[in-house]
Amino acid sequence: MASVTSLTAHVHQRLSDALTAALPETATADPLLRRSDRADFQANGILALAKKAKANPRDLATQVVDRVVKGDLIEDIEVSGPGFLNITITDRAITETLAARATDPAGRLGVPFTDHPGTTVIDYAQPNVAKEMHVGHLRSAVIGDAVVQILEFVGETVVRRHHIGDWGTQFGMLIQYLDEHPHELDREAAGDDTAETGEEAMSNLNRLYKAARTHFDSDEEFKTRARRRVVDLQAGDPHTLAIWQRFVDESKVYFFSVFEKLDMEIRDADIVGESGYNDMLDETCRLLEESGVAVRSEGALCVFFDDVKGPDGNPVPLIVKKSDGGYGYAATDLSAIRNRVFDLKADTLVYVVDARQSLHFKMVFETARRAGWLSGETKAQQLAFGTVLGKDGKPFKTREGETVRLVDLLDEAIDRATTVVREKAEKVGLTEEEIVENGRFVGVGAVKYADLSTSAVRDYKFDLDQMVSLNGDTSVYLQYAYARIQSILRKAGDARPLAHPELALAPAERALGLHLDQFGELLLDVAAGYEPHKLASYLYQLASHLTTFYDQCQVLSDANPKEVVENRLLLVDLTARTLHQGMALLGIRTPGRL
Repeated sequence: MASVTSLTAHVHQRLSDALTAALPETATADPLLRRSDRADFQANGILALAKKAKANPRDLATQVVDRVVKGDLIEDIEVSGPGFLNITITDRAITETLAARATDPAGRLGVPFTDHPGTTVIDYAQPNVAKEMHVGHLRSAVIGDAVVQILEFVGETVVRRHHIGDWGTQFGMLIQYLDEHPHELDREAAGDDTAETGEEAMSNLNRLYKAARTHFDSDEEFKTRARRRVVDLQAGDPHTLAIWQRFVDESKVYFFSVFEKLDMEIRDADIVGESGYNDMLDETCRLLEESGVAVRSEGALCVFFDDVKGPDGNPVPLIVKKSDGGYGYAATDLSAIRNRVFDLKADTLVYVVDARQSLHFKMVFETARRAGWLSGETKAQQLAFGTVLGKDGKPFKTREGETVRLVDLLDEAIDRATTVVREKAEKVGLTEEEIVENGRFVGVGAVKYADLSTSAVRDYKFDLDQMVSLNGDTSVYLQYAYARIQSILRKAGDARPLAHPELALAPAERALGLHLDQFGELLLDVAAGYEPHKLASYLYQLASHLTTFYDQCQVLSDANPKEVVENRLLLVDLTARTLHQGMALLGIRTPGRL
């Protein structure tokens, strides 16, 4: 599968060849090429090379300029300041490169695959069984899904894992209560045989949980029976497991409904919760203790660290097995690492988890390294994310101070977006069905983009008014840019996007073209650092370049020669396709009409 070599890579090679000719001992020198507002590119590497070679930087820069091949790729190159190189690309090179991207037979816009693909397991979107998803679940799902899409696009083999909370002491209470009240989850008993929705499934579970909790807190005998059920569950009692499975199945109906609203694909095979590693826990503890990585302390199996201490200065251990024989979260997480490294053959483990759990994962990863389960060839890292804040800068809550339900948040975003779409609908000629569909795409896209356009580790304010605005750094701005291009292409009639390398380009055409050419390199950079916010920033800049282009270069005009119209249609068509592909990798739809 062929990719298109970027203009940056071509220019970098020309400069490297010239540097080698001027200073043969610097065969692997980096010219430090970057985009510049003084020219198309600027190279700053000569200053450091001159210092190392004890040469005059301007003299060395002049020697490099004399050796650079010009004409086909490089229009002009000049020495600036103490030894910087300002490089201007030919219009022909820009147009020919864009034409190659537009006609990529693989449909990848010339985006290359990563040089060293491997297998990455991504742990993200981890709701809890029998509990509603709230705003705190948003970021793991949205960021994780975007990283999955981006890694797969550049050629990485990705294994998705949803480590749902489906095990633990609360299930003893729930199972015992349902066993004693067997018809609590039977909708048929109420005379309703219609298919259950996700909201109804969670409503039933919430009702059951509240009833079980009330009973648990008020009846000591029930509390004793519930605690025995935890032991039965961990021991694999068939009847207890069957009831537990009902909770899991009922919760999945709800999970899938929420993720569908988020416009995300969650596959059942990828859901491997805490229970999935239950059979490994004893062996994990045994291996850690036999190797000396974990030691007994006050009856518990613990791992200690020199740099992890409490406020009193005493060591704070990672508790793998509690003194009462119960297993901690660490045992499950360490068992999951063993499974992912040795069974799934992963090269990289990525955990999209709240930053507040950073210390836990730091200790888990270090324990796995000490045990030899993580090595130099297999790495693990937490892709930590910050908190969703309200307009007041405090954690996002309802007016009553409760955590915001995720479905309520999404419904409000869709309602707001639908209002925005409806205001434009008559002008565009949208049907009611299109208004509803586009409102959903715009609303969900607005929520995702607000999350993804912020560096994951930072907190961000949830402001729906800003999110659905047509102006500024929002997904709506990008979606309207895409829809505007589709309108132009529909109005183009028989005119088709076609490259004309012989034409001179206006400044706005050059700026748009050079930005389009960076898409492939940008995606490789985003994938390497798990940084979808960089892709969001690129797309916003692309839409901004497009706006400037619209203002300065009319596409469809009787005053334009046919060749100019075709060349500009090539530019906008490639822009639309790049917006569409980039937004899709962020999990955001691009309606053709808005």
